[in-house]
Amino acid sequence: MAERFDDIEDLRRRKKSVGTVELQGPNGQTRTVNLEELTEADAELAAKFGYKPVFRREFGHLSTFSFAVSISGLFSTVATTFSYPLYAGGASSAVWCWLISGAGCMCIACSVAELVSAYPTCGGLYYTVSRLAPRNWVPSISWITGWLNLLGQIAGLASSEYGAAQLLLAAASMGSDFTYLPTTGTIIGVMAGLTVLTGMVNSLSTYWMEKMTKTYVIFHVLVLVTCSIALLAKSDSRHNATYVFTDVNSTSGWSPVGFSWLFGFLSVSWTMTDYDATAHITEEISNPEVKAPWAISMAMLFTYLAGFLFNIVLCFVMGDPAEILDSPMEQPVAQIFFNVLGKGGGIFFTICAFFIIKFVTFTAMQSLARTVFAFSRDRLVPFSNIWVKINPVTQTPIYAVWISVFWAIAINLIGLGSYAAIAGVFNVTAIALDWSYCIPIFCKLVFGQFEPGPWNLGKFGYAVNVYACLWTLFVTIIFILPTVRPVRADTMNYAIAFLGGILIFAAIFWYLTGKKYYTGPLIEAQIDENESGNIKNGSGSSGEFPRDEKKPGDITA
Repeated sequence: MAERFDDIEDLRRRKKSVGTVELQGPNGQTRTVNLEELTEADAELAAKFGYKPVFRREFGHLSTFSFAVSISGLFSTVATTFSYPLYAGGASSAVWCWLISGAGCMCIACSVAELVSAYPTCGGLYYTVSRLAPRNWVPSISWITGWLNLLGQIAGLASSEYGAAQLLLAAASMGSDFTYLPTTGTIIGVMAGLTVLTGMVNSLSTYWMEKMTKTYVIFHVLVLVTCSIALLAKSDSRHNATYVFTDVNSTSGWSPVGFSWLFGFLSVSWTMTDYDATAHITEEISNPEVKAPWAISMAMLFTYLAGFLFNIVLCFVMGDPAEILDSPMEQPVAQIFFNVLGKGGGIFFTICAFFIIKFVTFTAMQSLARTVFAFSRDRLVPFSNIWVKINPVTQTPIYAVWISVFWAIAINLIGLGSYAAIAGVFNVTAIALDWSYCIPIFCKLVFGQFEPGPWNLGKFGYAVNVYACLWTLFVTIIFILPTVRPVRADTMNYAIAFLGGILIFAAIFWYLTGKKYYTGPLIEAQIDENESGNIKNGSGSSGEFPRDEKKPGDITA
């Protein structure tokens, strides 16, 4: 009896916030109660039944860590963004921007991990707003946070698929001895096909996703190590250390060069982002309050250190920066592979980079689909009754997967009109995602309602959180500026247009309909009664959550 009431008190302490709980019985009756107005009977019921999600918990330590590593896709993401620091400031920008920006990214990652440990749900950082902000502020803050996160994830998936198409076609170009050079239309077409493939893989059950993800980290590390050794061993003419660590050579047109040099931060921030992707699969991880934050922090630490070393290797062996930036493949790192390792080695490691970035898209799509599902539970997005459906066979949100496929392809179609617009997609990924993390972090700092989970930063938390917010503000200013001058239509940074567009849409949607029903993240639980009269968690046959609009405290049958 004492343990039962301890559970009730713990539930009241940890769930004390705005939002509701929907409890559904075996005959379809639902009862919706406000978390702050739980009676003792409601609390006892909720404590007894728990809040078991509808997904299967297939992910263990290795697969969770591998998932967190895969979302950054270090080897391939450096390959697709290495041109940014070279244009901005040369070798020194590639090396030192990684070290400096990586430290800021680590502060964001650790801050995110701390929140994920306290509130492990597939809503991710968006959900934590309901636990960190005052009740009256929760709907508006979580609305903004949710839409920023959604924009960042869609842009991240779209840019990764575009990069995958570029790498695959670069390998094809090498194989033809550069007699074949892909057009923008070809890249867009291949991107669309690859995105459909990603959707098909994510339509499988979580069991298969876990099996594929588990082997990824081993493959990635092997490719990274063997490629670095091969480049150093086969390079005939390497730059000296003075050149690698001190050369500043900008072709961006910006003056002073020191300002242009800062654009090298983009490569790091695009690689070391989407920290909460692991949070979006916490309902598929066993013991997520420990495994998820551990995986996030360790994966980002690996990416930070390994990425710093890999950039140094590339700078030593890259040869003339002007030559690789003028590559007919428009892929500087693939050109380095070809120049140093020859045709066979160049094709091999470019294909390896392609496979790695496809793993990035598989995990990014999984994270995005779970985000769409979680936001649909809360009616944050239009037509939420569709995206919330769970396939009874695979136990995955099939409709959420395919709407994600649609938007990833759609956002890349702008590349048919302007490559500069595609560069804007890369830029807005880091801006939108990092702000969707820093808003909850800022709420944690200001409102003092945070209750730490088993993984936390302790006495260092405040300093790490403050630096994470300040760093995000600093790099946002850099990332919305055009990277090349003079500024024309084909050199404009369209990140601000994407960011403004989604915020305007979210504001219109909010004032037209959202504020009439949206009260913040919901917690939903579904219960079944077995033949012996015991109550157990269940997912139901349809996998759908009731979507009737009810006021907290109402009971419907």
